[in-house]
Amino acid sequence: MPPQELANRFQSFGQQHALAFWDELSPDEQSHLASQLAAIDLELIDSLFKGDVDQPDWAAEARRATPPPAMRLADRRGEGTSSLGLSPAEAKQTGAAAMAAGKVGILLVAGGQGSRLGFEHPKGMYPIAPLSHATLFEIHLKKAVGLAKKYGKPVPVYLMTSPVTHDETVAFLAEHKNFGLPAGDLLVFCQGTMPAVDDKTGKLLLAGKDQLFLSPDGHGGTVAALERSGAIAQMRQRGIEQLFYFQVDNPIVPICDAELVGYHLLSKSELTSIAVAKQTPAEKLGNFVMLGDRLHVIEYSDFPADVAAKLNDDGSLRFWAGSIAIHVFDVAFLERMLSFKDALPFHIAHKKVPHLNDEGKLVEPTEPNALKFERFIFDLLPQAARPIVVEYTEEECFAPLKNAPGEPKDTPEYVQRFMIAQHREWLEAAGAKVAEGVAVEIDPVWAVDAEEVAKRVKAGTAFSEETLFSDAK
Repeated sequence: MPPQELANRFQSFGQQHALAFWDELSPDEQSHLASQLAAIDLELIDSLFKGDVDQPDWAAEARRATPPPAMRLADRRGEGTSSLGLSPAEAKQTGAAAMAAGKVGILLVAGGQGSRLGFEHPKGMYPIAPLSHATLFEIHLKKAVGLAKKYGKPVPVYLMTSPVTHDETVAFLAEHKNFGLPAGDLLVFCQGTMPAVDDKTGKLLLAGKDQLFLSPDGHGGTVAALERSGAIAQMRQRGIEQLFYFQVDNPIVPICDAELVGYHLLSKSELTSIAVAKQTPAEKLGNFVMLGDRLHVIEYSDFPADVAAKLNDDGSLRFWAGSIAIHVFDVAFLERMLSFKDALPFHIAHKKVPHLNDEGKLVEPTEPNALKFERFIFDLLPQAARPIVVEYTEEECFAPLKNAPGEPKDTPEYVQRFMIAQHREWLEAAGAKVAEGVAVEIDPVWAVDAEEVAKRVKAGTAFSEETLFSDAK
């Protein structure tokens, strides 16, 4: 018999079906299911399904929104006077000093699989580099190695997986010896989960007779996962004061960019975000906006079309700032947010979820049948003091790998074009000449950014055939 207290509790919420196959399970399977069920907050699940949990009316909020405080591209290029009073040169110097003092770490979110790419493994294992075929994990971890080499101080990486990617990720990194990153500078930890429920009845869905269907609880679960893993305590011990946050699918992220870190520090911001300028009102990016004196991201799906289409006097979009999930956090802010980790709002997604029916047979739905519940990291924004947004071009920072070949954007070929273009630009900025149509790739340990390339490439050098710049033999 299942534990009486557990059985009574699930019956009181009309969820007794979760124990329907108990008698068919082995003792180990019973133990596994009992531990899963004991961890479920049934009151919360019930409230979310019934809509009792407060959800903002984002359409109404968007109508009172104003654009965010920002360092625009013109400000960064010295073509205007920054409304924030920040200097790009001073920012670079300040950020570089923080890196050289060993105060900045990396928070890499890597919980997704490559299913949309036809790659049934953690997405970080996808080989994306155009010439070396380096994986996303290799590129990111080598950037941490390259940054440590540049600044003379370790740059620790806190890598968050999900239950479906954790074990394979750990094994992959061990097999490749963390791509040169010292073991003491890598902490791999797993994010939490939330169950899915039937969209009509609110009943928990079973993935098997001994397990619920669980999915990652969203990037908003990062703060709680950092605490559970001991990562925050380690940061405190190591003197890490800022964290550079990004997602694994984006190989051209300017990790720990000194200019960005400098803006964050000079403005005494607790949370600084990169934004790219939206090209059209309907572009599928979250919108950075101010609601009163608080910075928010309103998802594109919640942003009314007429508000998104509003223009400034010069014809530019009023709500221009698109979120690409790259942030700099103060660690002290994340520590303060531990008391809010359960207060972040849940976002509800209507999805297709395979599940067992009452007879214990697997059902593969053809239409969305379930509600999933996620928290988003950007919901921390309103809690942050003095938040700012810094505009970068897509070419500088944003080429996410999301779609299989054949789609118009965010495919492997699309991402590789961005990678080649970025590395070509670094070489040409150093005075080199790269023939038209020639592919180039720069290993991050060889040179982590344009500044390091300039130290290694002689002006006037010409490259007429594909070249991989690497110290590897």
